[in-house]
Amino acid sequence: MSSSHGAGRLMSRKQAIKTLNLEDEIKKMDEKGIIHSLRSQRDLDEAANAYKDIDQVIALESDLVKVMTKLDPIAVIKGQ
Repeated sequence: MSSSHGAGRLMSRKQAIKTLNLEDEIKKMDEKGIIHSLRSQRDLDEAANAYKDIDQVIALESDLVKVMTKLDPIAVIKGQ
């Protein structure tokens, strides 16, 4: 069996940089205790809100896969 390797993008990199709010994205990561490198607007091209909801994506694949475990991020670090 095989499933999507990720949720897939909800918005393009440029769209994420233009539309996402840096303070909101930092707050979201901090509240979840995720170590991150969000420091400027341009870092938002890989923000969580730039991607589809993984739970919804997996739910759509429920006839294809059996979920064995769910992994949660502990760090999101983007190198320059």
